[in-house]
Amino acid sequence: MVASAGVRGGGRGGGKRRKLIYSGPLEESPIKDLIHVQDPAERCILVAAPRKGSADAAKMGEHLEELGELVDTAGATVVGRLTQQVASPHPGTLIGEGKVEELRLLVAELGATLVIFDEELTPVQGSNLERETKVRIMDRAEVILDIFSTRARSHEAKLQVELAQLQYLLPRLTRMWTHLSRIRGGIGLRGPGETQLETDRRMIRKKIQYLRGKLLEVERHRSTLRQGRQPMLGVALVGYTNAGKSSVLRGLSGEHEIVVEDRLFATLDTLTREIELGGGARVRMTDTVGFIRKLPHHLVASFRATLEEARGADLLLHVVDASHPESEDHILVVDQVLSELEMADTPVRLVFNKMDLVEDPTGYALRVRELHPDALLINTMQTDGLESLKRALREEAERRRPPVRVLVPLSDGATLARLYRQGEVLRCDQDEECYAVTVRLEPWQVTQLREAGCEVQ
Repeated sequence: MVASAGVRGGGRGGGKRRKLIYSGPLEESPIKDLIHVQDPAERCILVAAPRKGSADAAKMGEHLEELGELVDTAGATVVGRLTQQVASPHPGTLIGEGKVEELRLLVAELGATLVIFDEELTPVQGSNLERETKVRIMDRAEVILDIFSTRARSHEAKLQVELAQLQYLLPRLTRMWTHLSRIRGGIGLRGPGETQLETDRRMIRKKIQYLRGKLLEVERHRSTLRQGRQPMLGVALVGYTNAGKSSVLRGLSGEHEIVVEDRLFATLDTLTREIELGGGARVRMTDTVGFIRKLPHHLVASFRATLEEARGADLLLHVVDASHPESEDHILVVDQVLSELEMADTPVRLVFNKMDLVEDPTGYALRVRELHPDALLINTMQTDGLESLKRALREEAERRRPPVRVLVPLSDGATLARLYRQGEVLRCDQDEECYAVTVRLEPWQVTQLREAGCEVQ
């Protein structure tokens, strides 16, 4: 049987076989063999076939480099590359007939067991290419889905990845059933292949419906948790994968158990922490899954529940890898994904991370100021590398906490202590009857004081 999903299992962690998706009755289906993790020593060839004259064609080399990083993250080994700029994609094979033959010969010469296309393939194109090359054919979306399946840790992330995989798999089942093509159809000759194929489709559709219901429950649960939280400035970290979002959260929170790894998609699960900024200012910061160009739309849709935290934020910190040569392109990709997630209206502040890896920090800073005047330049490897970000967040929090004047009776020491503990006291005057305290407080704290009978001006 020709498999079509999953590059590896564990990669550097070993070649243990495991299943990526499906549970329940679907385990009894013959397509369960298609979702086994493959040998981590997989030898693959990368293929790029952008449209001639397109933006992708101009940066074909960079895109293949990133695809190579994805393949490395998935645990396979790149042994060759093939490129072609097509005037119009071939409906049957994407690339031209001559290139298909060249690819077939390259596979035989290099002993490749897998071919990965940077462009998304239709089920028909994948089936035809597998028949011509006699090896498994995958596209960029399948590799990303496989990486997500290996990185998902929480129950929610696993549900979301499984949903995306099933949605991707459903229209490609026919391609996977080519091992039954010898059974002829027709009156009196309808073989079990067609019957089993429809059975698998029906089970997958039921599983998709079930997973969507479970994710709706997760979304409702998250909404309930948000309502019970103490109100404060909400900040979400967004950005291209491996830009350093988790490093920023760990640096600001001081929690060293937060996972940080120099790999694509090291973090999938949403993580939220409350951070002290000094002067009584606090923010609730959320780390989110990273984005990447050509992100499968099924994956974007299934991760809406996770990104609901970011959609409810007051401010988005768009973290950019300053050391990456394609950083400006990464900014555009993230902006596009944010637009797809209906988050384009949320205020965004650009944060250029990894400044310690930039060859000419001064010159780079000048160029950034010209393009993005409000951008922040940080690095998480130095003790004071996050001070500018802390200061900017504190100023943002202060804008949301305008100073108020609270009159506190001389005998009410508890309220006076509360003001010093919860807010930023700017001034405290005393007369014969009371303290007049000028203090920055959250709106909800001002409401609580008024409800307690304090005079607030």
